[in-house]
Amino acid sequence: MLNLPNSITLVRLLMVAIFTAALAAGGPESAQGIEQLTPGCWFCPLSAAACVALWAFIIGAVSDFFDGHFARKYGLVTNLGKLLDPLADKILVCAAFVYLSTVGLCPFWITIIIIFREFLVTGLRQLAALQGQAMAADRMGKWKTGMQLGFCIACMVYLAYGANLPQPLRFLSVGEGGEWCRGLFLWSSLVLTLWSGVHYCLGGRHLLK
Repeated sequence: MLNLPNSITLVRLLMVAIFTAALAAGGPESAQGIEQLTPGCWFCPLSAAACVALWAFIIGAVSDFFDGHFARKYGLVTNLGKLLDPLADKILVCAAFVYLSTVGLCPFWITIIIIFREFLVTGLRQLAALQGQAMAADRMGKWKTGMQLGFCIACMVYLAYGANLPQPLRFLSVGEGGEWCRGLFLWSSLVLTLWSGVHYCLGGRHLLK
């Protein structure tokens, strides 16, 4: 049933397509040298493709809150939504991490761990569904997603705008401040990814018996 929450989820899938198409069309091939570029006009993107990808990612990330909120508030939870919502989230985050690894902003081994965790939890949920049970997302998983989205957005801001951010916000993108901000999100998301993955495995170990 294509209700409001499911329509928002489909918009998120569209944002995934725009995100990947923009980067494929002309995103930065490497993050090296961005801080050496001469700042231009205030808030002018260094890369138009990275700018489109950034805002597509932000819209996709924000829409994740609204579809779940409306589904719970108005009792519009459907099987289609249960399928598409986590699928859209995983595709968006995994696509971003793969790209950020190719430009050198995220180690490949971290991306592999994140993708492996998503496949593992998805498999456990499918096993639970086949046995008539449900594995709901816990608070730890929500924090994990928040840290991952924060890291991806911080990196995309860096690639899209660099030092062209207004002065009060520039520390979020370039220099030691930017590295600290991205590092905080990255390592927090890694710890929470491992922690929540172990938590799901322990909680679902009875499904394998």
